[in-house]
Amino acid sequence: MTDLPVQKTRLSKMRKLVRLLGSVVDPRAWLHVFKVVNYYNYTHVAPLRAVRMGPGAAISPNVSFSHPERIEAGARLRLGAYCKLWAGPGRGRIVLGNDVLFGPEVMVTAANYRFNEGHPVNDQPMSEGDVIIGNDVWLGTRVLVLPGVTIGDGAIVGAGAVVTSDIPAMSIAVGVPARVVGRREFAAG
Repeated sequence: MTDLPVQKTRLSKMRKLVRLLGSVVDPRAWLHVFKVVNYYNYTHVAPLRAVRMGPGAAISPNVSFSHPERIEAGARLRLGAYCKLWAGPGRGRIVLGNDVLFGPEVMVTAANYRFNEGHPVNDQPMSEGDVIIGNDVWLGTRVLVLPGVTIGDGAIVGAGAVVTSDIPAMSIAVGVPARVVGRREFAAG
């Protein structure tokens, strides 16, 4: 089978105007706006009031929280765009130290579905474990931290890593699953 070249159809200015007017009067678009506002309220605005955190936090407006009453953070927390902090629905806590920095799209979860106890997965119980992240920890873009993990003070976790077990203080960890590849050193000065 040969691919035949296809030309993109260009709309005239009049057709673009008609399309714009049609979308403005379409009630489905306005109903979707209410859904987006509702989602933003129950994942960010209302939960943010329940998170216990120290002063000086900088949190992106699209960060989402689940079970915020079990999330604690120290001073000067920095959460990048689209991060997710999901504490457990029963007892799993997320505890962040001072000067913690999350790159964009980091996810920390203190609960995970079990998968060997029947179907569907959604109906199975969850396993929960506290996630403890020490002071001066940096999690790169798209890091995933799973329940029951402790990340020690001064650790750095590289972009895209999946943290399934504890990371010692001052370690540099990367990979899936995350493994220690170096140590953080300070120059005398």
